[in-house]
Amino acid sequence: MPKNQLFDDFPEFTIGGRHGGFADYVRSHWSLAISLPEGIDLDKAGPLLCGGITVFNPIILAGVKATDKVGVIGRGGLGHMALKFLNKWGCEVIAFSSNLDKKNSILEMGASKVVDSTNPEELAKIAGSLNFILNTTNVTLDWNSYLTVLAPKGKFHNVGAVLEPLAIPAFSLITGEKSVTGSPLGSPALTRTVLEFCVRHDIYPITEEFPMSQVNEALEHLESGRARFRIVLKN
Repeated sequence: MPKNQLFDDFPEFTIGGRHGGFADYVRSHWSLAISLPEGIDLDKAGPLLCGGITVFNPIILAGVKATDKVGVIGRGGLGHMALKFLNKWGCEVIAFSSNLDKKNSILEMGASKVVDSTNPEELAKIAGSLNFILNTTNVTLDWNSYLTVLAPKGKFHNVGAVLEPLAIPAFSLITGEKSVTGSPLGSPALTRTVLEFCVRHDIYPITEEFPMSQVNEALEHLESGRARFRIVLKN
């Protein structure tokens, strides 16, 4: 197989092993490039192309309806966008948090209710009630406690990069015909949809801006875990 044809058959990252967002320009096939919709906030559009589409895609894949009762685990870069999307989707949104000191800010992000994920009694109150749960964290959790919260035929969807295997009890799935799924980002067509959805409902990520001249300071801020919640570099 010719070398060029080999590379054409596999997707290539824009940042893995390349300059990515620090490049002067990116070359791509026209079918993979989409235009930003009119009226979008250009200062906040960038994170929608990664974190935004990552948590929007599961809503489509799972067939989430406006009448569904859903849950979101995590309130970071991915989680806070999921709360905003599901709120505007029309759902009743339950946010799971181990830090209730952040309750007010989580409610402002779009949650209908905040449940203490460390309290078995709180989880027992909503057992069997959620149609869909989206996990945006990258740590190992008590997966069975969340499966118990799912309603029959409920879906537990994972976009968090959990490094350890998920210990899923078989009977927690079997007895309620529940499922565990996952997904990456999304297609160019769905990316166009999420951008239009954000403009229509005025949904944007919480960002911090740094001038490009302070890129090293921005990366240090990110690595320290102090970023809230996405950093945007302005040239």
